[in-house]
Amino acid sequence: MKSDEILNVATKRGFFFPSGEIHGAKAGFWTYGHLGTVMKRKFEDLWRDYFLKLNDNYFEIDDVNILSEEVFKRSGHLKHFTDPLEEKGKVKQFNMMIDVNVGVTGDEKMYLRPETAQSPYIAFKREFMALRERLPLGLAIIGKAFRNEINPRQGLFRLREFTQAELQIFFDGENLDVNFNEIKNYKLKIMSKNIKCSTLKLPKFYIYHLAKIQQFYLEVLKIPIDKFRLREIKGKEKAFYNKIHYDFEFKMDSLGGWKEIGGLHYRTDYDTKNHGIGINYNGKKIFPHVLELSFGVDRNIWGLMDIFYKKEKNRSLFLFNKNITPVEVAVFPLVNKDKIPEKAKEVYDLIKNEFNVFYDSKGSIGKMYRRMDEVGCTAMLTIDHDSLKNNDVTLRDRDSMKQIRIKVSDLKEVLEKFFDGVELKKLGKLVR
Repeated sequence: MKSDEILNVATKRGFFFPSGEIHGAKAGFWTYGHLGTVMKRKFEDLWRDYFLKLNDNYFEIDDVNILSEEVFKRSGHLKHFTDPLEEKGKVKQFNMMIDVNVGVTGDEKMYLRPETAQSPYIAFKREFMALRERLPLGLAIIGKAFRNEINPRQGLFRLREFTQAELQIFFDGENLDVNFNEIKNYKLKIMSKNIKCSTLKLPKFYIYHLAKIQQFYLEVLKIPIDKFRLREIKGKEKAFYNKIHYDFEFKMDSLGGWKEIGGLHYRTDYDTKNHGIGINYNGKKIFPHVLELSFGVDRNIWGLMDIFYKKEKNRSLFLFNKNITPVEVAVFPLVNKDKIPEKAKEVYDLIKNEFNVFYDSKGSIGKMYRRMDEVGCTAMLTIDHDSLKNNDVTLRDRDSMKQIRIKVSDLKEVLEKFFDGVELKKLGKLVR
């Protein structure tokens, strides 16, 4: 099964593995290893760079993971955040929040936050005043959330401790201008149809953010269009506080089809009214409306691994692009003698500050290639006896396995062009 193959690579090579496994791992808890941590940070940095630049008044905040009981009374979590649990033939509602006792006597009950969204809501008034009382105001947060899942499963897909990346956009419910002309002719992949933005009967601000989400996946993360879609959530499936709700989904072979990796939710003024955060704005008192862009970071990581995993006759590999791969360049000495390792270290030192570089000298060159293919390394440099004479290296392309020789003095420039998508044969003469 594909899920087993991905888990095998992930646990063996250092993407992620069960947390605390030497003492008996608990379901729903995973440790990101050295490769997974880099990949996760790359995703988060891409997300920050993209979504915070949609508006000059969007900013990131950070908050604690433990919040007071009053927060979750106001938010409705204590009453509504439940899953059905069957006990002795009877079904009852089980609250998935995890409580903790704090204070010297331990009699003050607080909760691990089950979502990151509440942090921007309770911080809104402070930030609104600090940022000169302008709307729309976007407060983003990337952080941990905790849910006492009854049956955590499917790798990184359903966890008890997980990471969310969310942008909560506060705006006047009667007025939110966006640059709709920028996307009006753009086509959205809604289920199996491509629909032009200008034909959708939805608020323009909502359509604009749907388009920007799709562009993030297709243009930044390079997700194939046949692996991505938007799906409207209606009726009982939709949360009662959402006026409009679209999920964005990946088609994951490892999980049997289309799976949600995030959502765009128009929450109206439900949250601001419940938390009592009315403001005076443009001469009137309003409770700001909220548009929520919510991304499950761990689900996205699993989805990227599913989509870009490929199995060939003699190797398995991840076809990650430079934006998300945890290892961009690998450097190998052909043999561990004749001053070749010293030359390889020289090449490594030359580029290590420009790229994510891994140095390996253990095993045959074929085995080193396969290990780097397996973790998704995009470019591989081999230093051999000719490198000592000509001050050059062999550059191997992961996808085609073709190679060229390039001068060490040209290495940085050639790698930049290679990562920008220039074909290998245009960068030098193919040697095999």
